[in-house]
Amino acid sequence: MSTATQSFTRQDAGPQSADERVEGAMRSFAKEFGALVGMNIESCIHCGMCAEACHFYIATEDAKYTPILKVEPFKKIFRRESGAFAPFFKLFNLKSKITVEELEEWQELMFDSCNQCGRCSLVCPMGIEVADLIEIGRRGMYDAGLAPKELADRARYQAEHGHPEEVDKPYAELLSEIGNAHDVEIPLDKAKADVFVCAPRSDMISNPSAVAAMAKVLNKLKVNYTFASNAIVAENYGHYAGSRELQKTISLRIIDAAKKVGAKTVVVPECGHAYTALRWQAADLVGEALPFKVRHVTEFLAEQLADGKLKLNQVDDEATAFHDPCKIVRKGGVMDAPRELMKAMGVNLKEMANHQGYSFCCGGGGGVNDLERAKPLRYKAQELKLHEIDATGARRFLTSCSDCRVAFEDAREFFNWDKQPESLVELVAANIKE
Repeated sequence: MSTATQSFTRQDAGPQSADERVEGAMRSFAKEFGALVGMNIESCIHCGMCAEACHFYIATEDAKYTPILKVEPFKKIFRRESGAFAPFFKLFNLKSKITVEELEEWQELMFDSCNQCGRCSLVCPMGIEVADLIEIGRRGMYDAGLAPKELADRARYQAEHGHPEEVDKPYAELLSEIGNAHDVEIPLDKAKADVFVCAPRSDMISNPSAVAAMAKVLNKLKVNYTFASNAIVAENYGHYAGSRELQKTISLRIIDAAKKVGAKTVVVPECGHAYTALRWQAADLVGEALPFKVRHVTEFLAEQLADGKLKLNQVDDEATAFHDPCKIVRKGGVMDAPRELMKAMGVNLKEMANHQGYSFCCGGGGGVNDLERAKPLRYKAQELKLHEIDATGARRFLTSCSDCRVAFEDAREFFNWDKQPESLVELVAANIKE
């Protein structure tokens, strides 16, 4: 496989002056200072295990990509402003004030070279939530006007319009066209429904057959479900960009639509960050418990399988590899559901050396798919994953995240890779017993 070298060009999301950027970051970080953050910051023993867990470090062997080092500016601010010895650090200037130059350099480390995959947190012997600290760092960068422009612009647009960019036609119209093209009924804007469903923007545009497959399965199961015209898109660009306020607004669009139809369950499609944003973070952001369950589509289908409602045919014996999406599996805990579905179909699964909770990221998560400037570094990191997939000897390659498929499709084209990433839900839809 060929490799690439990195060319880094910063694109700022805001017009702030240098002083305003520093002040914005300081205000944001100050809101996060507390016992848990302090414990995470002060517990590091500099063992380097998080580095060996990070595909960006493994691919480059560059110390700056060590996950815990990515939060150094945040640590510096904490120790100067809020730590136990803050008065001494200030008095003797042992920790200088953060500079805008440090924040600007930090942008690459927060966004371009971190997928928020959580593998670093998993292996830390001190239990430090490194990925959470990096997420806090992203919030500070957004408030400093230093979130990547691509992510910040899309987050703002999505908060206002319900989708992250201008479209040629409304998503509701596109959803109807998908149904017609694939001869499947897709309910839209029902007044009442037990299940509310959304779809990945990436699948709506690039892989509509996956959206049709999800509808086909739900129809076969006779689920009383609906999409809503104003809340179709699953992705949450506020989460990517580091804006809690925009993330909340985007989540509320889905929450309010689900409440309106009286849904008992919200099914998140094959989209990892959408699952994290809605299932694990939305209630905290809106300040109340959600009045419905949130389930990833594979999780929902595995429950139907366990209840005897979903019956599947056996597939051929072709050796198959499966990629565990980070936000769904490692951070979301949905490890068994995809394998239960594959087992029910008799899939000849060939596990990778690192799988389930230890799986390496696809390289595109956390908004990195959207950063054109990050491609060369992403390709370096992705090679690690592609080699692992190839090492299984499998010809079929499945995953349960649309963003992961986008990343693998891009890598497939760049490296002239010989595997086509496929949707697990599409395989289920193709093998439902009539």
